[in-house]
Amino acid sequence: MTCPGFKAAGVAAAIKYEGRKDLGLLFSERPATVAGVFTNNRVKAAPVLLDMERIKSGICHAVIANSGNANCCTGHQGYQDAVSMAKFAASALGVSEDTVFVASTGVIGAPLPINKIESAVPKLVKSLKLEGLSDLAEAIMTTDTVPKIIAKTGQIDGKTFTIAATAKGAGMIRPDMATMLCFVATDIQASSDDLSNMLFNSVERSFNRITIDGDTSTNDTVLLLANGESGIEITNDSARSIFQETLDEVLMQLARMLVQDGEGATKLVDIVVTGADSLENAKAVAFTVAHSNLVKTALFGEDANWGRIIGAAGRAGVPVDPDRIDIYFNDVKMVENGMGCGDAAEAEATSVIKLPEFEIKIDLKMGEEAYSAITCDFSIDYVKINADYRS
Repeated sequence: MTCPGFKAAGVAAAIKYEGRKDLGLLFSERPATVAGVFTNNRVKAAPVLLDMERIKSGICHAVIANSGNANCCTGHQGYQDAVSMAKFAASALGVSEDTVFVASTGVIGAPLPINKIESAVPKLVKSLKLEGLSDLAEAIMTTDTVPKIIAKTGQIDGKTFTIAATAKGAGMIRPDMATMLCFVATDIQASSDDLSNMLFNSVERSFNRITIDGDTSTNDTVLLLANGESGIEITNDSARSIFQETLDEVLMQLARMLVQDGEGATKLVDIVVTGADSLENAKAVAFTVAHSNLVKTALFGEDANWGRIIGAAGRAGVPVDPDRIDIYFNDVKMVENGMGCGDAAEAEATSVIKLPEFEIKIDLKMGEEAYSAITCDFSIDYVKINADYRS
């Protein structure tokens, strides 16, 4: 998968493990306009702090990223190490240090082995290629089981533009993003303000709707680079709408990939709340159900336990009338007006819950607003993965 004017690479630097890619690079051959969205966790990793400063310029030439070490809670030295990562890449690429952004993911609190990164950067830069996005995708994986990449094209005024992206996640995923890194490359040209607005909108509709375990990471970073290679400039509402729609599709597909590959996950489930009296209340109910450990373990056990769902909806902290609530598993009505629909409905719902992907709809019947969240089940493997993560 390629995007005109961009190259990418990934190499093994032995940051945590031997013999696997753990250092990656995305490079724009011309200076790109950049937009970013970062973690809302008050504990922010050094690379996040660095990028939040550099993004004020609106220009990015490259992003260097590592896995295996979060470079978080590492003090002044950690910040200097993030600066050094950018400096090493800038020197090898022949670009300004201030135009190189940094991202890290992995274990919190361990010193970054900066000497290993310095040694690997020359090889990393030499490995840059047009088809290198898959190598970058592998380099940023932690507990992910598969790399996540996607590319889409669209047309504005008869000209074709491309969006290519990669993301990693797997755990520590909840709204306000996730333990996730996402790098998006496009060949359109847009102002920093337009790019930022479109990225924010897409993140709200995608990454901010997913949850795996309810934890918010210290390292969340989504960067969108636009290099103008296509000759298309976003200057009017029609062009914005076309690009926004394509960006939404790319990020939503990546978001669903992240949940499908959640740590130990066996099921992807859309939690759809309808009939709410406000969007905020619909969102509160959706995420309370999506975060519920009791609901998520029932999903893993393939138990169509609607009692856990209605119980979670009732503790969302917003007004609901239990005597109005209907609950569906796909098209199977399990609950009507707050009461179960009987054994036949439960048997049908049990067939639905055995599917790898399905929808639970909760109709509050109190208004016209709706919201959907995306979650997965909690499996035995989730506990094992996180119990063994630092080993």
